[in-house]
Amino acid sequence: MKKKIGWRFKGNEIRYLTKVLKNDFSAGSDASMTEKFEKKFAKIHNQKFAIASNSGTSTLHQALLSIGVGHGHEVIIPALTVAMCGFAVWQCGAVPVYADVDEYSFLIDPKDIEKKITKKTKAIMVVHTYGLMCDMDAILKIADKYKINVLEDCAQCFLGKDHKNRISGTVGSIGSWSLESSKHISSGEGGILTTNNAHFAKIMRKYGTLGFKNITAQNGKVRISRDKFQDPNWERHDQFGYNYRLSEICSAVALAQTEKINIFVKKRVEAGNAFLRFIKKSKTSLLIPQEIKKNYKHTFYTFACVFNGESRGISWQSFRKKFIENGGDGIYAAWKTVNNEPCFADVRKNGLFSGNMKISKSYGWGETPVAINLQKKIMQFTTNQRNKKEIKKQILALKKTLEFYE
Repeated sequence: MKKKIGWRFKGNEIRYLTKVLKNDFSAGSDASMTEKFEKKFAKIHNQKFAIASNSGTSTLHQALLSIGVGHGHEVIIPALTVAMCGFAVWQCGAVPVYADVDEYSFLIDPKDIEKKITKKTKAIMVVHTYGLMCDMDAILKIADKYKINVLEDCAQCFLGKDHKNRISGTVGSIGSWSLESSKHISSGEGGILTTNNAHFAKIMRKYGTLGFKNITAQNGKVRISRDKFQDPNWERHDQFGYNYRLSEICSAVALAQTEKINIFVKKRVEAGNAFLRFIKKSKTSLLIPQEIKKNYKHTFYTFACVFNGESRGISWQSFRKKFIENGGDGIYAAWKTVNNEPCFADVRKNGLFSGNMKISKSYGWGETPVAINLQKKIMQFTTNQRNKKEIKKQILALKKTLEFYE
């Protein structure tokens, strides 16, 4: 029996994949899939440049390198985020400095950002967690004051908007997205960067394409002229680099997914708003949703809440188990705060070796009590349902679970 294609991949994915294979991975006369994907993504976000990469972690690394982050520098990141944000800083030979988050929005706290700035601060990495944009006005005010570049991690926030109708990833110096399988759109694995800065674009592309000297901000083609490229006197690399290129196979899927990005975002928003309406209607005190400021567009990578059951003798784990028993998809926990992940926490005892430089035990200084407290309480409900019927199933499961406990 022929297996059906997943509902998320019923557009041009198969057609574009077939074209890549039929062309033997040759770009052909109408440009490569990667070029098409980059142009489409850049146009949607009204950005001059887009650079595809093999993962959202690679994009963060490329972005930080283009800003000039290196040995001896510090990069401010939220404590409540994935470890990969810290990894990217470490891979540059720099030190992640942890900023606390707001207890209601769960997003990086601008006031704490300013407290953590030193003469070594080279960049601020903000993360639009769970699909909601950070307070970019306050963050840019601080960045401009200290002449620091801002990198927006939008792995969980596709087409989110703030009160000024600005799209996530287009407000700071550079925007970064992940295309991993759980994201709003996906190519299985992959990532993409956008910027309006030609210098950053060129450096990011060159770092991701092995430092070939003929790489430009706009174009990642390595073999511009075969006569030059195959000349024994041709010098190919004028910069150190990494092989972060996105394959044509992944780009074909990414292009087809980008063509439907508004549909996928709309579905997540529909699911998130259904959870939000139900929570407000139920007037439960067990779950407190992530606060959304007026006129912000939340794109609900997940529907995130603070779980207050522990104070009433209801464990986080038992609530999740009961929700699943009642037909729910499951509930995701928040990651351990970066400064409490073992690989980073151990640095406080042993120091960190990065290249030839040992970073002192003061690495990652700064307390983050709000983030540490929130991390234990956050519950994330899935929002990747196919249709209204599946959304209703999740709401019904939550209704039964709350009725059981309340």
